[in-house]
Amino acid sequence: MTKIDIVSGFLGAGKTTLIKKLIKEAYSGEKLVLIENEFGEIGIDGGFLADAGINITEMNSGCICCSLVGDFGKALNKVLDEFHPDRILIEPSGVGKLSDVIRAVQNIKRDDAELNSFTTVCDAGKCRMYIKNFGEFYIDQVEHASAIILSHTSGMSQEKITKAFDMLRELNHGAVIVTTPWDQLDGKQIVEAMEGDSSLKNELQKLISEQDDLSRHHDDDDECGHGHHHHGDDDECGCGHHHHGDDDECGCGHHHDGDDDECGNGHHHHGDDDECGCGHHHDEEHHEHHYDENGVCSCGHHHHHADEVFSSWGAETTVRFSDDKIRDILESLEQEADYGMVLRAKGIVMADDGGWIHFDYVPGEPDVRRGSAAVTGRICVIGSGINESKLQQLFGLNDR
Repeated sequence: MTKIDIVSGFLGAGKTTLIKKLIKEAYSGEKLVLIENEFGEIGIDGGFLADAGINITEMNSGCICCSLVGDFGKALNKVLDEFHPDRILIEPSGVGKLSDVIRAVQNIKRDDAELNSFTTVCDAGKCRMYIKNFGEFYIDQVEHASAIILSHTSGMSQEKITKAFDMLRELNHGAVIVTTPWDQLDGKQIVEAMEGDSSLKNELQKLISEQDDLSRHHDDDDECGHGHHHHGDDDECGCGHHHHGDDDECGCGHHHDGDDDECGNGHHHHGDDDECGCGHHHDEEHHEHHYDENGVCSCGHHHHHADEVFSSWGAETTVRFSDDKIRDILESLEQEADYGMVLRAKGIVMADDGGWIHFDYVPGEPDVRRGSAAVTGRICVIGSGINESKLQQLFGLNDR
């Protein structure tokens, strides 16, 4: 299956520079074809890429979205039939509409090719000017992108980067936006962003899955029929309920004793291999749960899915932090009354000295370290009853 990637962007945004980086650092070893569409009489960029051994089909004297749509389809089919490449890169004219390029690719309708990504490169210093002067074309390129890659951010102030980010996010709520200077990123990281693998939504889902796995795998002791894990001595289980060894009641309304228990539902639980009052046999190893489509298991109890128990919050940010500031923030997450019960937090943010801070948090165990650059700053938090507005304030995102 041939992957088709569109690298769009306004005139001078840096499309060719990006493509050269991706060819060198991410696409090496692939059989790759570039289809280039220049606006004007002469193809300027083709010679540079020919030196890299890339096959080029240039289409000049017009824009892919207007007079050359027919030629484009013919060129694309010819490339697929003659070269059978692993990947086709399409670099449309800087004044073309991305929506028309996407439509032209979709109209090919072949079983041996798929539209893989459609990216727009935006000069971070010219977003406002281009929106004002070339609104129809520029906004189309931004609105229809699956990923937006800011160029020329090296040496730019955080304030200017943030303004560009906010303008683009206003036009496109779902795309990954890469704000990090390209020389701090490997081409493979950029490709992950282009293909959506590093989106905020995906990062949050990974964190939710990790927490879900942790909640399902408890260390030792028994699990009762309600899906709650009970420890022998004054412990707290992974569900966030506190279970005491002697005659205590947990937050779920069930009464749990160390030995001969009766829970709040009138179910009698014995310490060993016994049958409880609800007629179900509770055994450490052999009690099985079979669920219907509503999440109700065969024992008659409703077992919650992760999205019923946990809530999550995430944000992309260009704000810079110090290591000490991140440590202070993570310590503050212990304040459940302010932020909710935070079970996990994870992120990569730019440091105020230009490096990158990686952090990971579980209650009582904050971890702050330096690491490699990310495509943009990103913060993910998962927990129960978390206060999103307070978290935004804690991380300084309300000041943007």
